[in-house]
Amino acid sequence: MNIPSSQAALTPQAVFFDVDDTLYDHLIPFRQALQNVLHTHEQFPYEAAYHRMRYYSDYLSAQAGGTPTHGTVLLEMRRNRFKFTLEEFGLHVTDMQADKVQEEYLQHQFTIQLFAGAKELISQLKDNGVTVGLITNGPPQHQMQKITALGLREIIPAELIFISGAVGITKPDRGLFDHVAEKLGLPAEACCYIGDSWRNDVIGALNGGWNVIWFNHRKVGPESEHRPHYEAASYDELASLLL
Repeated sequence: MNIPSSQAALTPQAVFFDVDDTLYDHLIPFRQALQNVLHTHEQFPYEAAYHRMRYYSDYLSAQAGGTPTHGTVLLEMRRNRFKFTLEEFGLHVTDMQADKVQEEYLQHQFTIQLFAGAKELISQLKDNGVTVGLITNGPPQHQMQKITALGLREIIPAELIFISGAVGITKPDRGLFDHVAEKLGLPAEACCYIGDSWRNDVIGALNGGWNVIWFNHRKVGPESEHRPHYEAASYDELASLLL
């Protein structure tokens, strides 16, 4: 866990979490989709490929002006993120195969579980009087299905769940973080965001003036000169920072 010595104790009034690969292991449905459709072997570099898929997902979303919520643009973005990724790892797939991988990937996203300690941390923060919510990119219905599958609707009220496709602003646009702080009636410095994506979560929240904990459970390097306030690799480390 990286805690800069110059940083004061973290005592936010509001803590918001990203969803994908922050509250659950996003690599699992990715691995299952490749194995089931393309019959990739156990030695395939799934984690490296997953990182490239996330890169292309963010890149194509930015090219489209934000995460599309439906229609041809969304279908092409989802197809191409797999085609571009798999091409880098020597797998040349057709549009039909990429669509099948995407379909399988989506199906497995609804049989997911929270990381160990996530539910307990959320409950303890709420017991301590902290406002806890979610900020996530994606189409509203799709993201809400995952949130439901994780059992989060039972512990986080709907008014504290902000999905880019519903708000109309997509991370890393600081406007999404400004929107949430305004809804809460809190200054940005009273808010903390926890997320795994360097581009979307770290840079976006920093630009919005929020406190940022980079949930770097995959132990990857930073992608720019930005500096999150804290870094954690597990929910035990997050609990040590926040409780």
